[in-house]
Amino acid sequence: MSSSTLVSLPSMEPKDGNSLHRFNLNELKRQANIPAKFLWPKVDLVGTEGVFDEPLVDLEGFVKGDEIATAKAIELVRAACTNHGFFQVINHGADADLIQAVYREIDTVFELPFDKKLGFRQKLGGYTGFSSAHAERFSTNLPWKETFSLGYRGTDSDSDSAVVDYFTSALGHDFENVGRVYQKYCEKMRELSLIIMELLALSLGLDRSYYRKFFEDGTSVMRCNNYPPCKKSDVTFGTGPHCDPNSITLVHQDHVGGLEIFTGDKWLEVPPRQDVFGINIGDTFMAFCNGRYKSCVHRAILNEEKVRRSLVYFVNPKEEVVVRPPEDLVINSSPVYPDFTWASLFDFANNRHRAGLQTLQDFFPWLSSQPKVPT
Repeated sequence: MSSSTLVSLPSMEPKDGNSLHRFNLNELKRQANIPAKFLWPKVDLVGTEGVFDEPLVDLEGFVKGDEIATAKAIELVRAACTNHGFFQVINHGADADLIQAVYREIDTVFELPFDKKLGFRQKLGGYTGFSSAHAERFSTNLPWKETFSLGYRGTDSDSDSAVVDYFTSALGHDFENVGRVYQKYCEKMRELSLIIMELLALSLGLDRSYYRKFFEDGTSVMRCNNYPPCKKSDVTFGTGPHCDPNSITLVHQDHVGGLEIFTGDKWLEVPPRQDVFGINIGDTFMAFCNGRYKSCVHRAILNEEKVRRSLVYFVNPKEEVVVRPPEDLVINSSPVYPDFTWASLFDFANNRHRAGLQTLQDFFPWLSSQPKVPT
């Protein structure tokens, strides 16, 4: 299977409020058959062919300024991002007890009655709240998962309570502790993301602060994924093959596993490790580095017997930031991609097009057709 045979997902078909399909996966998981909207084309249902076993990137020496450790980390990141856009980090600074607390607390959200969860569901055009199978956005090839998402900037004067306030406003004061745990987790993910940006800059031969400045005040998205068991795991996905449209993604998967990446013309399982975070390069960073690094093609498979959880932190620049590569990466050539703002790509991927394997290629013709804003 070559990358050219990977099929881009169809454009999304938004639903209005009256036609929204409300799929309760905790009920459907008991059925021998699943609705046709969850069935995926055979071309995408390619089996796993191996295990991803590349060396882990140890951040401890890099953070402490150790030159030998930094050189090693740069070498590993450069090789991984050039090849497939995915690497894993250890000694990242996120406490194991905090990570487990996040999983434990989010169970209290996903275990709520379905009607209660629908009361704070994600609105069409939005990105926060609860979603079941993204049915408010898509009409075919639905993912077998529930998600709960929220935005996080981390630089506002009231940022120390923003996540807590979100949980209590959406779910009530009984969820204040859930909010406090997620507040701490978001703070740690923001800190880790900026460290990763410094490492990426150095790996590209740039000043270590070059990319960091674009992301210090960006609004990132924290998402929790819940994948119920599925009796038909061979014909559907928890998340289908795609690239993330954002800049980088920090992902932690629980002990069940299910994350896979596409490299060397085959799908490889990423074994779960509780002390590891996976880092995906996304489309926006691919443009930021003039295509030097690849946007990671990945998917999530399902388990027939066990529920699976994952924690995902999507890192974004500020909305009005113009995405263009530094001159050092376009010497003797033209930029691979036209300039664009993150706001415009987010609008396209969130409201007008289903993020897949060719999001940037589909985005630019749409962008060029939009009315020009006077300057």
